[in-house]
Amino acid sequence: MKKTAIITGASSGMGREALFQIADRFSGLEEIWVIARRKDRLEELCGQLPVHLRIFALDLSEREAAEELSAALEEYRPDVKILVNAAGFGKIGPVEDISPEEESGMIRVNCEAMCAVTHAVLPYMSDNSRMIQFASAAAFVPQSDFAVYAATKAFVLSYSRALHYELLPRKIAVTAVCPGPVQTEFFEVAETRHRMAGYKRFFMANPKKVVRKAIRDSMMGKTVSVYGWVMKLFFLLCKVIPHDILLRVMSDEKLTGSGE
Repeated sequence: MKKTAIITGASSGMGREALFQIADRFSGLEEIWVIARRKDRLEELCGQLPVHLRIFALDLSEREAAEELSAALEEYRPDVKILVNAAGFGKIGPVEDISPEEESGMIRVNCEAMCAVTHAVLPYMSDNSRMIQFASAAAFVPQSDFAVYAATKAFVLSYSRALHYELLPRKIAVTAVCPGPVQTEFFEVAETRHRMAGYKRFFMANPKKVVRKAIRDSMMGKTVSVYGWVMKLFFLLCKVIPHDILLRVMSDEKLTGSGE
């Protein structure tokens, strides 16, 4: 069985960055399975990395994608040492401006697909493996104009923390990565109709640094990885201040920043 890493959302953003850092850091890996919708973007990665890539051009919003992955796992029976669930998307705007199809799409990709991939891969993960699930600082508190996305990431955070403790007997650490805004292609999709609150742009993080910390925290067996002192402070505030107060403050900041 080949020692393998599996990465969803590998064609762009945090998934692509995780791919490059994992390929560079873990020389013992014999193969990395890369999963994303855009086959051409995945094929461009071949030859850029010091490890063989097995390409899966799958749309994780389709239920058949998990079945195809399961069939490949059954056929090749890899020894999965690292699973990175980085596929996901969000839409910024009031609930009334987000279509039901977009809402259900976020739930399918951010929650259902993550669970389906995790469930499919878990039987092939050996002891002392690592699972990295990309959540968001939006998981810490409900977010107006980001309601469904924040709710899906709260699901990812809760699910990942519970799974970590379920897998302790197998020494498989599950780390939920919860960055604030990160400079990736995410916002090309998220801001198609509405812009992110202006004050959040001051806290944009470098994806390389976020992923580097995520991998380090995963290797240390941490359940949550939060990059940067600002987001760490936000994490703490969300624990001690009632969410209604935080929501009011963030809503006021949004209105002030937009000039309304």
